[in-house]
Formats: sequence, C-alpha cells, structure tokens
Amino acid sequence: MTFDRFLANPEKIRPLYADFPALRGVRVRSINLNWRGPNVALRLDLPIFPEHPPQEWADAGVDTVQCQLRFLAAGTISLSDWSPPATADIETVPCGEPGTIRVTATGDGITLSFTCSDSVLIGHLSAYRSRSDGTDAGRHLFLSRIDARRYTSLPGTDEKTFYERF
Repeated sequence: MTFDRFLANPEKIRPLYADFPALRGVRVRSINLNWRGPNVALRLDLPIFPEHPPQEWADAGVDTVQCQLRFLAAGTISLSDWSPPATADIETVPCGEPGTIRVTATGDGITLSFTCSDSVLIGHLSAYRSRSDGTDAGRHLFLSRIDARRYTSLPGTDEKTFYERF
C-alpha cells in the first residue's frame, strides 16, 4: 500500500518528490517512543535522492535525504530486534478498526511492529553527504527554515524539541 496516502502534512515533502518514495531498504537511524500521544517516531534515510533538489542542496553536493515519521496514537508495540545500523522495509496495512493501520519495519537489524492512527506526520527533513562508514554525522541542510536556523547538524538525543515535536 502506498505510504503517502497516510501523510497528514504531505506539503512538507512535495517540493522534493512528486511521489513519496517506497520505503524499501531504508536506513532506520533512530526509534523514539513517546508516552504523550502516545507516538512512535522513526528517523530514517529515504531510499532515493530527489531528482530536483533545492539549489542549496545541489550546490553543497549532498546525496541523502533524512526525515522523521511520527506515527500517532501508537499501541501494541513490539520491538524484538534493534541492532543498528538497521536497514528495513516499512509497510503499512489497514487494521480491522477504521482509521487505524499496522506498521511493520523489518530487515537487517530491526523487527518492529505497532498499530497507530492512519494519520502520519513527516518532519525535520534534511540532506547530508553520506560517509563511507555509513554515519550521518556532520553537516545537515534542513528544509524547514526553523530547523535550518537552529541546527547545522543533528542535535543530541536529549534535544526534545527535535526528537519529540514537529
């Protein structure tokens, strides 16, 4: 099932992709579980770079897009494998209850599943130059003006305004 039909705020990614890329073989960078909501946020690298990136990104020579997906009203969470670096296929299927989906992220180093609202948020879009060791450290060019003013690289995991809010 196409993932973009569940995005509550697709206008954030439309400048980059006409069609949201299939979430196959994505690198899952982090998993954030938050009791407020409750929600699950996945920080991941999208599998393809946009065909027409912003000029700033083209000039900087970045080659990877990273974002956070926030799944609202999460429940029935099962995380049985988390061994980063993790690469996963992320799939969504409707549940029996209207307005609810089941999300699974399975692959090398990750086995995660949960139910949630069928309204998913995307945020904190950035681009960076991938390193040979696979890390995402270093300079990130954020798409959001607010993120761009606040950050030039990924903040520490204790930065609640980045990891817990959009």
